[in-house]
Amino acid sequence: MNTTTTLPVATGAQPALQEHRYAVEGMSCASCVGRVEKVALAVPGVASAAVNLATESLTVATAPGFEATALQQAVKHAGYALRETAESVAEGAAETSLNTARRGLSEGQRVALAAVLSAPLVLPMLAQPFLGPGAHVMIPGLWQLLLAAPVQFWLGARFYRAGWGALRAGTGNMDLLVALGTSAAFGLSLWLLADAGWTGMPHLYFESSAVVITLVLLGKWLEARARRQTTAAIRALQALRPDTARVRKPEGDVDVPLAQVRAGDLVVVRPGERVAVDGLVLEGESELDEALISGESLPVARGPGSAVTGGAVNGNGLLLLRTTAVGAETVLSRIVRLVEAAQAGKAPIQRLVDKVSAVFVPVVLVIALATLLGWGLGAGDWTVALLNAVAVLVIACPCALGLATPAAIMAGTGVAAQHGILIKDAQALEAAHGLRVVAFDKTGTLTEGKPRLVAADAADDDRASLLAVAAGLQAGSEHPLARAVLQAAQAEGAGQVTMSGVRAVPGRGVAGEVRDEEREEDGGLAVRLGSARWMQESAVPLDAVAEAVAARQALGDTISYLAAMDGTPRLLGWLAFADAPKPGAAAAVAQLKAMGLQVVLISGDQRASAQAVAAAVGIADVRAEVLPADKARIVNELKRIGPVAMVGDGINDAPALAAADVGLAMSNGLGSGTDVAMHAAGITLMRGDPGGVAEAIHISRRTTAKIRQNLFWAFAFNSIGIPLAAAGLLNPVIAGGAMALSSVFVVSNALLLRRWPGDRKA
Repeated sequence: MNTTTTLPVATGAQPALQEHRYAVEGMSCASCVGRVEKVALAVPGVASAAVNLATESLTVATAPGFEATALQQAVKHAGYALRETAESVAEGAAETSLNTARRGLSEGQRVALAAVLSAPLVLPMLAQPFLGPGAHVMIPGLWQLLLAAPVQFWLGARFYRAGWGALRAGTGNMDLLVALGTSAAFGLSLWLLADAGWTGMPHLYFESSAVVITLVLLGKWLEARARRQTTAAIRALQALRPDTARVRKPEGDVDVPLAQVRAGDLVVVRPGERVAVDGLVLEGESELDEALISGESLPVARGPGSAVTGGAVNGNGLLLLRTTAVGAETVLSRIVRLVEAAQAGKAPIQRLVDKVSAVFVPVVLVIALATLLGWGLGAGDWTVALLNAVAVLVIACPCALGLATPAAIMAGTGVAAQHGILIKDAQALEAAHGLRVVAFDKTGTLTEGKPRLVAADAADDDRASLLAVAAGLQAGSEHPLARAVLQAAQAEGAGQVTMSGVRAVPGRGVAGEVRDEEREEDGGLAVRLGSARWMQESAVPLDAVAEAVAARQALGDTISYLAAMDGTPRLLGWLAFADAPKPGAAAAVAQLKAMGLQVVLISGDQRASAQAVAAAVGIADVRAEVLPADKARIVNELKRIGPVAMVGDGINDAPALAAADVGLAMSNGLGSGTDVAMHAAGITLMRGDPGGVAEAIHISRRTTAKIRQNLFWAFAFNSIGIPLAAAGLLNPVIAGGAMALSSVFVVSNALLLRRWPGDRKA
């Protein structure tokens, strides 16, 4: 299937790139990956190309002028095909190997038939040691030919087709090695049988060619089944989408296909049903199970005004929602796209594998030729020489090398997504394992992000007027402190003064003019509401309230000052806000320290308030009163210690998130900052729990460890196996079995990451 998304570009003068993803048929090893990428990049309009062997998919970023047919033709000429019949890349690509032979026998049936045909060839050989020196149970040579030929040329035809395509394109792959090796063994046996007059009993090697093909087919089948498990997270998320929604219409509630639901429609969610769309609750109260979306294990209370996301399971209440997003724009769909993109991406360590793979097959062919000539010329036994060369060709197939990294990335990103940790790309996944410093924003990250007004002191003792002016300035703002002011003014009946010319000053506060209703014109009292830094810059005297403010700041409160700016600037009063640390914040910081990480708090809040929160959660290094633009500078300074992660809400912290080696954006409830979080950082924590930071780093470490284990196994396997085969110490059948086993081992080792929830506290 081909799916398309638009990628942003750096400058507005350049056209946006389009991202296309295809499922690829015919790839078998790491060499295929490099070949497909090379031919794709040569197609006009293709800016970048990345192939994932584990998902058997190709991702290309294209500029105007790109033609899909040109890409298909180029890939076809290289010996492969772009498949467009699957309904999703994640699901369809995982089934490619299982369904390649759908025109005839299934892959499993082919393996079974190859085993049935090969068994009479190999079983007598295995039984020979138990029958005594004089017994002969091998079947006649002509029967061996009749049994081996269908395995070689019918069931093994895929190796010839793919190998010929690679050879025609001037490259090599696993299929070419298998085709050459088994053809050599089959051809030698055919020559010996013909030389004996077709009726004699020479020592034949039909069992080697047939069993090697059978074992390779078995290995690919087991590998494909194992790879399918790595996409389980994607399929689980896709399964959360209901097919229908119950829409409220004038004539009553009607079940309609989900594709017909539009933004603004009223959707009814009955108890026990799965929510079909993203929306806002208009009526009803209930608890929703969002475990598969946010990783939150406990049901979450939702009522009027709450945002809900499609895929959550409703509890015992009846809910009426106003639809805010459907189809590809829902949170669930975007999560699926993020996980698919991460699984299709390449980790930086893969570059080493790609360089090795580019020269691997040619080097193996040279080694096999050297083995043939060395044994033939040195020992004078060309039969043994040919069998040893065949063993070299078969055991050297670089399947495990190509699967080592993508299989681990797919398993790691998949299990992370199931626990509310969205890893945007493979680079972030790999980089997180080497972090030395974790920097936190304060509000909404370590604290609840729901401050409340706890004190207000007016210079003229008129608290109501102070709140009314502050509320007038904050009307329409979505800032947490603004909401606290508006809620307090409403609760105390203070109302809000009508303002004009209201404007926000980033990192400082908000300014405006009190409207003069009598003169019906602007130009009333100019006021400013903001930080102590802004008051000092504006020459507003604060000495008179310094002692009272210090007492509130010692409790961890955040202070905002209201000042009049007509004539001589003067203080009208101050307001104190309290924002409690999140319940798990202290435990999260302790866990990060236990992992050997340095934890820093970077906040735009007053130093006293920031230090109070830091002390409550166990952070010693505090950088306070920092403007948003300066957070990125501090992150860069911290890089002197080592790789840095920045944890923020994805809005004011966007520059710092981008500057960090790894940006972790925390979503404080679905629908609250989620969009920005997904785009501003490499990792998004859907639960809004600081404990997710340690979990993300831990799964990165586990995934990176699996990648290294897999690469070590793949390189060690070939480094040991090829010399043994060249030395004549490996039978081609044993080499074929070992090669098949190596691929299955690599994927199975990656799948152990699915046990992560059980060992994440290790």
